[in-house]
Amino acid sequence: MQWKTLTLALLVEHGVGQIQGIPEGVPPMLRFSCSQLVIDRLDPLVTPGTVPSPHLHQIVGGNSFNATMDPATHDLVESSTCTTCTFSEDLSNYWTAVLYFRARNGTYKRVPQGVSEMLHGNGGITVYYIPPYDGKTRVTAFKPGFRMLVGDAALKSQSSDPKVCHRCMPESGDWSHLNCAAPDSQTLPNEFCAGGIRSVITFPTCWDGKNIDSPDHQSHVSYPSEGTFDSPGAGTCPDTHPVKIPQVMLEVIWDTREFNKEELWPEDGSQPFVWSTGDREGYSQHGDYVFGWKDDSLQRAMDNFCFGDVCDVLERQSDEDAMKCTIPQVVKDDIDGCKSCLPDGLRGYGED
Repeated sequence: MQWKTLTLALLVEHGVGQIQGIPEGVPPMLRFSCSQLVIDRLDPLVTPGTVPSPHLHQIVGGNSFNATMDPATHDLVESSTCTTCTFSEDLSNYWTAVLYFRARNGTYKRVPQGVSEMLHGNGGITVYYIPPYDGKTRVTAFKPGFRMLVGDAALKSQSSDPKVCHRCMPESGDWSHLNCAAPDSQTLPNEFCAGGIRSVITFPTCWDGKNIDSPDHQSHVSYPSEGTFDSPGAGTCPDTHPVKIPQVMLEVIWDTREFNKEELWPEDGSQPFVWSTGDREGYSQHGDYVFGWKDDSLQRAMDNFCFGDVCDVLERQSDEDAMKCTIPQVVKDDIDGCKSCLPDGLRGYGED
């Protein structure tokens, strides 16, 4: 996804929640906070019913999240009583891997999550839903039970077309660069980052129009075959996936500032961060999505080309209410304290 510099400049100047309507020349988008629901070793998409799952995830959204979430029996809207997201009609679940810092003495500590600029919450994820930039091409909202996955928890090398990337953030924002273009990289930054490390995960925008899932959780969706989502008409979807869907993007700010101390980093200067997958390079970050918007609320928002975290056709809850929505951890790992190994027993790649 390619940002228009004007969009972010306006957000910084006015605050996303203070802009009513879409300023001229600025593409529409929902951009809102989903606070932390739980951090747990569960993955109902890739390993449904398995407790614990192979690695740790940070999860946001509706409080009906569990280890199984079978689309045939689990209705997120009916089963959830609250959501960690700004818009109370969004009971979807979103989750990613968790970042750890490996100190010079070999112990690991979980990296806390920050909140993106101009938003409020308790860690979690900033979620984007983006209709086509031209302000007139329509998209079809997801159907109940829909789910998809971006990235690969087992990936150990670069992708030719990255949809997951990282940025070493300055102290205050960085609105002058395109997502997943320089200076972003598929690997984790090997330097002190004054504003933390940002992960961006960009989902496909074309659907086969039939299946709410596929065996690999990816084949039923596709990226445009020609152009990109910010091209005129949102690019061209392939014949196999003819239905244009909203662009979902996840943004996570990892607050690495407490680790910006030379005495903590490895003496050899190697990169000290590791994903909960055991990956010390950065390639294995991934994002999972299970749709759970009430009724036609997401379609209304896309049809009205809403902007930011204020949308007249959606119900908005207070940040305080969103942060109150949590669930207990199922797998009782000590996920925060320093330890000699990751919660799932994995070590970083290349370690004995």
